[in-house]
Amino acid sequence: MRYYETLYIINPDLPEDDYRGVVTKFTDLVEKNKGVVTKVDEWGIKTLAYAVKKFSRGSYVLLQYCGEPGITAELKREMSLDDRLLKYQTIKLSDNADPETLRAEGDEGKEETGVEEGAAGETSTKDEGENGI
Repeated sequence: MRYYETLYIINPDLPEDDYRGVVTKFTDLVEKNKGVVTKVDEWGIKTLAYAVKKFSRGSYVLLQYCGEPGITAELKREMSLDDRLLKYQTIKLSDNADPETLRAEGDEGKEETGVEEGAAGETSTKDEGENGI
């Protein structure tokens, strides 16, 4: 399976229930398309570098998952149709990854440091998204 990460920005003015609905929608979409979600990291509301759809802030969510190549097309389609999203970007991290190993590594990092590790040190091999962040 290929290993991807999608960073998306949600409208910061959404009520908590709607915000949770967006996060759940895209997590479920990955699983519905025979993908495996390895990590959902909610970064909270951050200031944007420039205004996007007249918003200067947005709620950032990082979704890491494994799946077959067609999974990104479906995710992109759904994200482009959802008006609650400001921007999104998908990056392929690896061509051949084991979801169980990735989940175990993520759990190990939480236990050792007590904090979730970010993806800042990871590099991408191919940009799959059109709506760059």
